[in-house]
Amino acid sequence: MSRRAGILEFAVLGLLRESPMHGYELRKRLNTSLGVFRAFSYGTLYPCLKTLVVNGWLIEEPGNTTEDALAAPLTGRRAKIVYRLTAEGKEHFEELLSQTGPDAYEDEHFAARFAFFGQTSRDVRMRVLEGRRSRLEERLEKMSASLARTRERLDDYTLELQRHGMESVEREVRWLNELIESERAGRNLKGPGHGEPTRDTTEGAPGVLPRPGDTPGPDTPGDTTT
Repeated sequence: MSRRAGILEFAVLGLLRESPMHGYELRKRLNTSLGVFRAFSYGTLYPCLKTLVVNGWLIEEPGNTTEDALAAPLTGRRAKIVYRLTAEGKEHFEELLSQTGPDAYEDEHFAARFAFFGQTSRDVRMRVLEGRRSRLEERLEKMSASLARTRERLDDYTLELQRHGMESVEREVRWLNELIESERAGRNLKGPGHGEPTRDTTEGAPGVLPRPGDTPGPDTPGDTTT
């Protein structure tokens, strides 16, 4: 399985753990909630769904809304298929959530993992965040060394692009530092200083995601989103 296919399967299982969905609704959620998948097409999604069904992690059910029931006789098309997570699928997703290997730190996979931090235990969140930070710090070192070697050969615009890339990575490292500190302190990202009570983030408790404007989000020059 390719890395991209693995990320998509992970995201589909995670979304369906929340509730059963039609393929169209799934694609919409992938596009809007998980921006890393904004360019995925039905031609990519449906083979993924079929694979998950064959593996026993999803089941297909006919749509049961009034709209679906009326659509088939009026249009001659089949009612929409609803995809539901099985017990085996839930167990498999939980196993994926617990993984903290190097893939979890890469640009695309990290974005998908972070989107499901609300379903992830605190110790796993910490390992993923610290692994991501370490990966970016290594990237910064390489970028800095490369810039030092090539600075005299670069024109002003290329040099400015290199600096912009480094600033983007530095910004994400600062964001990760704030997240890690919040996790260690066992508080949510808003914190009691913002007029909200501290919320427990231990395993089983809802996870915490940054809200727009609180902290800068991931913005790495190495993103390979297509």
